[in-house]
Amino acid sequence: MPHITMTPPPAKHTGHDKLGHPHDLLDRALRAHFARLTMGASPHSAADAWFDWAVHLSRAPGRQLELAEHGVENAWKVFAHAIGQGEPPFAPGPNDHRFTHHGWAKPPFNAMQQAYLALEDWWDHAACDIPGLQHSDAQRVHFMARQALDMVSPSNLLFTNPETIEATAKSRGGNLALGAQLFWRDLMKAALHEKDTPPENFQVGRDLACTPGKVVYRNELFELLQYTPQTDTVRPEPILIVPAWIMKYYILDLRPENSLINYLVGQGFTVFCISWINPGPELRDVSLDDYRAKGVMAAMDAVSTISGGEKIHATGYCLGGTILAIAAATMARDGDDRLASMTLLAAQTDFTEAGELLLFLDESQVSLLEDLMYDQGYLDAAQMVGAFRAIRAEDLVWTRAVRRYLMGIEEAATDLGTWNADATRMPARMHSEYLRGLFMENRLTAGRFAVNGRVIALSDITAPIFLVGTEKDHIAPWQSVYKTKLFTDGDLTFVLTKGGHNGGIVSEPGHKGRHYRIHHRPPGALYTGPEEWFATNGQIEGSWWPAWTDWLAGKSGDPTDPPPLGAPKAGYRPLDDAPGSYVLQR
Repeated sequence: MPHITMTPPPAKHTGHDKLGHPHDLLDRALRAHFARLTMGASPHSAADAWFDWAVHLSRAPGRQLELAEHGVENAWKVFAHAIGQGEPPFAPGPNDHRFTHHGWAKPPFNAMQQAYLALEDWWDHAACDIPGLQHSDAQRVHFMARQALDMVSPSNLLFTNPETIEATAKSRGGNLALGAQLFWRDLMKAALHEKDTPPENFQVGRDLACTPGKVVYRNELFELLQYTPQTDTVRPEPILIVPAWIMKYYILDLRPENSLINYLVGQGFTVFCISWINPGPELRDVSLDDYRAKGVMAAMDAVSTISGGEKIHATGYCLGGTILAIAAATMARDGDDRLASMTLLAAQTDFTEAGELLLFLDESQVSLLEDLMYDQGYLDAAQMVGAFRAIRAEDLVWTRAVRRYLMGIEEAATDLGTWNADATRMPARMHSEYLRGLFMENRLTAGRFAVNGRVIALSDITAPIFLVGTEKDHIAPWQSVYKTKLFTDGDLTFVLTKGGHNGGIVSEPGHKGRHYRIHHRPPGALYTGPEEWFATNGQIEGSWWPAWTDWLAGKSGDPTDPPPLGAPKAGYRPLDDAPGSYVLQR
């Protein structure tokens, strides 16, 4: 197999070999300005999908007839229900909370609701695959049609939503006055590019990210936090947590009662955690491999030294799990056996089924983002958050807008909401390599991902793996997370837990309504598909955290005295109190 460099060029160029040619710079500057106007969305990608769908539909008269018949059938169902015949023919999806108010069951609102849901149903059929149509284009058309329908939902308008009408009558219009104030406040913030300030009762370092500890190492990419022991003895093998750098680490250290880090320390483990820097334009040339070498591996060296050479339970969350898997495969290839185990939390290693985020990625889209990042030096947090919100626009955009601007309800601050608003930026080069090398080209599981000029393979990893997926994950669908089983051969335990990408991981003991499924695959076992796995593994009530700590304990030695905080003689002296300074950067 030929050697392949890990990092593709930041963009394709034609006409000139030199990146800095004035003509090329002019084009990039104009495209970057255009990308700001569209929030990084490529109109060409959207137009291309619609054209592909329309052309193939125009050549399928049978499909056209089927859709016409389906439309007439839906219209008749709506009419029959409107005149009192039978139960409602259409129901909102399980995650659609726009029509929960009792007023939607009464006329005329029931007719408006059913007509809208009938239109959604028709588009679900219309945007299905047609012979010859690119599957990705069909998915994109379906997504864009849903986005358009979300905008015109009767729940969005004051006089077609029974809940807003009832609120206006009860408050004699007070809700509209409050909503207008909130709208003006949000409009001014957007115009002035102001960020939300953390609520007084959710301050980082005091109320959130407040597990006691020290910063024991710092470089240009991260601070390493070591947490103060809470038990007289600890397991000798430390835990190193690698969070995603697309988010602040304290999703895993919210309030003490729902902090995963605090829970682990309380269970007798020595815990270290990476706190990534919030990069600015000065880090534009930081690569994906820098996050492995200067991030994960530098942290691994520090943890190994401080713990006296003990093997490490490495844990990666989301994108942090992806880079941890890359690091683990590289370590296995190079004969580095410092891992006692590897835990991946809602982390993908294969990106062929990476969910609706793939709808935002093609050559036109990524090239436009690259031009924007080339100009800025990074991808701004707001330019990423929009894509995540669009995936669940009916809930995260429109329902929130109705409650805020039409009902005058200001959402109560929460720990998770405060963290969610505290987003980070992405270095230009790293994010380009991530989108192209992993998302678009899926190099890691295709056997084409190289580190230092040599290809790595997940199948080389021999450390036991604990793999966690979440049932309602829109960012890392659990079926995609599950595919790590397909590309590894060793001891692996898979857990599927209730919740989404964040809520499923922050699932502390005592959290109401939680459940999980768990199964151990011994080395050399045959592969079982996700549907069969789901059907044969029963539901267990409660949090998955105790199951994980039991698993970690089973892979650890007998408890011993805690190690010191840092190792000053080896160059790892305590620098600051946790949570450090990087997490406070905005």
